[in-house]
Amino acid sequence: MTGSEAARTLAALSSMEEARNELQQRGIRLSVNAICRIAYQWAERVRQRLGHEAVQLVDKAGKRRVVVSSDGGRVRIRRNKKGQKTKKGRSRYHTDWKEPKLLIIYTVDEQGRREKQFSPYIDGTMKGPDVLYGYIRFYLRKLEITKAESVVFVSDGAPWIWERIPGLMMDLGLNPKQVFPVLDFYHAVEHLAKVTQLRKKWTAKERKAWLTKHRRMLKRGEVEAVIKQIRSLCWGGNKAIRTELNYFIKHKAHMAYDKLKVLGLPIGSGAIESAIRRVLNLRIKGPAIYWKEESAEAIILLRSYFKAGRWNTLKSIALAPTIKVVA
Repeated sequence: MTGSEAARTLAALSSMEEARNELQQRGIRLSVNAICRIAYQWAERVRQRLGHEAVQLVDKAGKRRVVVSSDGGRVRIRRNKKGQKTKKGRSRYHTDWKEPKLLIIYTVDEQGRREKQFSPYIDGTMKGPDVLYGYIRFYLRKLEITKAESVVFVSDGAPWIWERIPGLMMDLGLNPKQVFPVLDFYHAVEHLAKVTQLRKKWTAKERKAWLTKHRRMLKRGEVEAVIKQIRSLCWGGNKAIRTELNYFIKHKAHMAYDKLKVLGLPIGSGAIESAIRRVLNLRIKGPAIYWKEESAEAIILLRSYFKAGRWNTLKSIALAPTIKVVA
């Protein structure tokens, strides 16, 4: 199927020109514009169908341990300026940075390692966090997430993530006992490191010793003790350290790292960090690369499914005569 091959090649390679050259090597002669038009039509068709309640996914949560993570990247969006064009008749344009949002849903075994037999679901959008969490809600419903053994929401400390998780749990009918909201351990350690940098009179050796000690305490679940130690450094009205203190107070309930390790559940968000790199950074972000927002939206969808190893699922959604069957 030429349409599937054109869309897949555009999603897989790092530029439109590479996709055109690769297709030519296979005997498919299409212009860059034709390849983009086909790929974007595929993305639009799939996105419209993904929003339909009749779509069914083969995979189910069952008694699995499901992990959900989300994060944002960066991409330059091209917007034409109003007013006079250039001497060559071209529109002048802005190239502002915008944050695309990405999700990943995967499963782990009893040791907390990703299960290879379950291909992850990766998806994303340029349309903001509400739309992204609408996608998360859709995938989790189709996976019958209430039947999962446990559901881990692991992410960094971005407010747009954490303020939406309670509503998501309520909408899905999740039992709080099966849900584990987790602040990425390595982001928490970064904030510990910031505390040491704010102690100007400390030597490098003192900073390293303090960080090592409190990193271990944090991993052992001694969050209250870590908060107490940071609070002791706030004397004299150090507002910067107090900001870090408030960060730990806010996420205290999300730092039960000792219990998570015992349960064999992940404490890091490396999976979404990897997805951001593979889906966004290696394809739509780069020097002198600008996108129209709708084009970036299409590529994010196509590349997400390609990198997740779920191209056949995307293909089935696009080609099914009815919306009910998804392979």
